[in-house]
Order: sequence, then C-alpha cells, then structure tokens
Amino acid sequence: MARSKITGTGAHIPSQNIANDYFLNYIFFNNDHTKLDQSSETIIRKFTAITGIEQRRYAPVGMVASDIGTLAAEEAITNAAIDRESIDLIIVAHNYGDMKYPGAPRDMVPSLASRVKYNLGIKNTNCIPYDLIFGCPGWLQALIQADLAIRGGDAETCLVIGAETLSRVLDPSDRDSMIFSDGAGACIIQRSLTGDKGIINAAVRSDTADELGYIFSAGTNKGDELEPRCIKMNGRKVYEYALKNVPQAMKECFDKSGRNISDLKMIFLHQANEKMDEAIVARFFELYDIKELPENIMPMNISMMGNSSVATIPTLLHQVLNGEIGTLHLSEGDLILFASVGAGMNINAITYQW
Repeated sequence: MARSKITGTGAHIPSQNIANDYFLNYIFFNNDHTKLDQSSETIIRKFTAITGIEQRRYAPVGMVASDIGTLAAEEAITNAAIDRESIDLIIVAHNYGDMKYPGAPRDMVPSLASRVKYNLGIKNTNCIPYDLIFGCPGWLQALIQADLAIRGGDAETCLVIGAETLSRVLDPSDRDSMIFSDGAGACIIQRSLTGDKGIINAAVRSDTADELGYIFSAGTNKGDELEPRCIKMNGRKVYEYALKNVPQAMKECFDKSGRNISDLKMIFLHQANEKMDEAIVARFFELYDIKELPENIMPMNISMMGNSSVATIPTLLHQVLNGEIGTLHLSEGDLILFASVGAGMNINAITYQW
C-alpha cells in the first residue's frame, strides 16, 4: 500500500533572541483597559511559571513569513536530496501573511506559497502552490492535504511549510503577547511504495460555536483601535477547551491506526503552553488507564522558542531529528503521534510510523 513519507525536514529559527526581561519596562492592561495592579516583574515571573517560556525568537524587520518559509524549504529540499522541479504541490500554512514590521499591512496576494515557489526558482508549471489558513494546526492540516493528494494519485512529491511572524501582530499592553514568536518549519513528503513507514491515519475536529471567539483579532488592551488588529485570546477558555477535547481527539486518531498504545514512542504536540501541553498528554494516557507517562514521550522546545503557531511542530520535529533536543532521537520504525489545537477552534492529529 502506498504511504506518504517525510523524506526531509528543514527549519528557520530567527536570529533575534528575546528573553523575558525584554518586557520588564512594558505596562500591561486587562481586557477592560484597566491597568494590571501587579509589577512587570511579578507578571513575568508568573508568566514563566505557567507557560514555561523563557525566550522567544523574532524575525528582523523586513524579513517576512515567505522569506523564512523559503529558508526552511531550502533545507528540507537539501535533506531530502530531491530535484526541486519534481515538487508537485507547495502548501504554506500561515495566518497573517507577509508583514515587514509590527503593524504593517497584511500582504497575502499573491499567495505565500506562490512567493516561495518563486523564491525557490521552481519553473515547473505543474507545481501548484497554495496557502492554508487553519490557526495553529495549519501545518498538520497541510500535511493531511498533501497526504490526500499523494494517496489520490494527484502528487508524488509535496513541500509542506508552516511559517509565521507573530511578532508583527502583538499588543504590547497584553501580557499574552509574551507567548508568541516567529519561525518556520518545512518538510518534503513523498509517495512511498515500500514498507509501512509514513502517515498511517489522521483525524480533524472543528468547533465553531462559542469557541469561534477564543482566539481572535482586536485592538490593544490599553484601548487603542489599531489596524491591522492584534492577535488576542481568551486564555482560560483556550486552556479549558484544549484539556477537554484534545486528548480525546488524539485517542480517536490513534485508535483508528490499530496500533498498541504501548508502542507509541513520542508525541509531537503544538508548543502552546508548557503546563497545558503536559496536562493534555497526561489526560491522553489516562484515557488508556496509564497513570505514569512513558519516558521522553513529549519533546519540547517552547522554553527557548515560544509559540510560533504553525511552525512549532515542524521546527520541533527537525530539531529532534538533528539531535538538538537533549538526547531525544527517532529511529526507523518508531511510532509517533502529531497533534495540534488552535484558532477556529480546530484540532487535528496524525499517527505516523518513522
């Protein structure tokens, strides 16, 4: 049976390393425009304890999402050792387009995928580029679409990219702005006719009733009505939604794979919030009556990278494959699970055999 297999990965980690003390002189406000009555030092200390974020990366002014997506793609193409002209499909997951500086217009036409194709110098007119807007789970959703194209015989080789410059849509008066960061991750995924390696199955869920407004765009907490508007979220609602629904969605995906939970080697979860991610994984295993988590089950890079939305999972995967996350590594045949949650609200998961 044909499988879609990742044959190369790449990532671009922006050069500007922003530590938490960068925000010490910021003045933070509540959603009702009232000033927080705690000092910046206290706010930052509590933020670090809850999210696990100590640093994050910002792209330099002038470098846009399609630029860093191109850099990640170049590395993935090199690692896969393919001819770029053989790529049938380029999918770029993002949410805010190309923005050259904080507050810049959101530039989304032509598509970022078309810009990446141009940047890569691909001349093949049968290589079709398009964008995908799906919140933080965008890269996984793009991977699912590439897999469908491959299984359906419409593509042999796909380039899937997640690229985001969230530093361009931040509200400096909102403490939640410290969560977000910039980055890009990419992979080459190809049809494989040998063995059972690759994507086994996937699952997607969307809740768009009350959940629609959990992550949104608005003016600043200070009361400024800026255009373009800033990324905002109802942190408590997002946390509650994720803990209630993500573990179950992960289980539904994994159960459909027909594999045994004892064989699961690693979970690549969207790097949103350290405490939330830990709780999601713990609840996932509790659904199998497992109270003690397997060793090294969940690699994390959020402490140094922050939350770069669609880029978190492909960046993390690339770092694990390159031995950059402690002693963690993947070996041939390892069973892994990808999962993400974000604006929509959307959840998706993929079971994959390395």
